[in-house]
Amino acid sequence: MTYTTEPPDLFRPDVEIRVSSRRKKTAGAHWEGDRIIVVVPPHLRGVDRDEMVDHLSRRLQRHRPYLHASDAHLEERATVLGVRYLDGIRPTSIRWSTTQNKRWGSCTLLTREVRISERLRVAPSWVLDAVIVHELAHLIEPNHSPRFKDLENRHPRRREADTFLDGYSLGLHMPDDEGASCGPDTEDDGDIVG
Repeated sequence: MTYTTEPPDLFRPDVEIRVSSRRKKTAGAHWEGDRIIVVVPPHLRGVDRDEMVDHLSRRLQRHRPYLHASDAHLEERATVLGVRYLDGIRPTSIRWSTTQNKRWGSCTLLTREVRISERLRVAPSWVLDAVIVHELAHLIEPNHSPRFKDLENRHPRRREADTFLDGYSLGLHMPDDEGASCGPDTEDDGDIVG
């Protein structure tokens, strides 16, 4: 039997409760993608179960692994998202960047390379996906025109991702005037940042 608690907010993962007859005394929790799975014994009910789920999920959140640890993961996501939302568009390369402290991502038009800020390694998958779609859309439309907005809006949670990133940037103490949100900045070497 599977139960899901309240819907996730922007900063808390979804918590799924599974009741297992194989568990006799203890409960356990683990990550499955962006979701925390808490497995409880059948006799644990009501307030006791709620307290146990809350305790285990809070503890697990403090030890969240890097969900998006490799450049290969970015490449895989870019391929899937390009096919799903942008008619198969693909960058020549996509990788994590340790030098992007003011932007979430960038796209170099001449080489079709995409760089994603390493600060997003621990972001929820849907947020990372929205940033990747944003950068891939620049491969089709280099500026933030209405056509570009239509392309990036193909990601169903883009607006939510923007809200998440605005809050996340506040937590990182990123000044708004230095790129906490997407802006129409273009550098001379063909880089689109935003």
